[in-house]
Amino acid sequence: MRPSKSTSWFTNFAKWTARAAGRPAAFAMAASVIVVWGVTGPLFGFSDTWQLVINTGTTIVTFLMVFLIQNTQNRDTEALQIKLDELLRVTEGAHTVLLDLEELDDAELDRIRKDYEKLAKKARVKLGRGESDTDVPELEEELELPRPTSKKGKGKGQKSKARKSSDD
Repeated sequence: MRPSKSTSWFTNFAKWTARAAGRPAAFAMAASVIVVWGVTGPLFGFSDTWQLVINTGTTIVTFLMVFLIQNTQNRDTEALQIKLDELLRVTEGAHTVLLDLEELDDAELDRIRKDYEKLAKKARVKLGRGESDTDVPELEEELELPRPTSKKGKGKGQKSKARKSSDD
């Protein structure tokens, strides 16, 4: 599988804008605009129009940047999730039921998070006693996630259990 680069003009523009906006030169330019605006205040008598120019300009730039940066952030997050899914997929003994976890609802995520918080707490206790925390502990309970419903509606309400053995 070889990924190809995006040909979408919006994606390419969003990437370019996010990179450019995050550079020191962009900050210097924005600061320069503010300084020039401030210096021209006496020329325009600090009028309402003078104030409206900076307010309108910054509002428009902020409004547009929100969408461009959100697009970039969404793409970066999705790429990161795919990379994590790949690591889970190739790690022997990993619970592959955790693949695509970001698609679950908040209640399911909270329940699974609590299982891992218990593991972390136990590891801290072991570390406090001078024991190693580098083992691969088993989950106390099997991970239960809702099964996807089939097109015929079968499987509704049933649970799929992740096996605790290392032959997942």
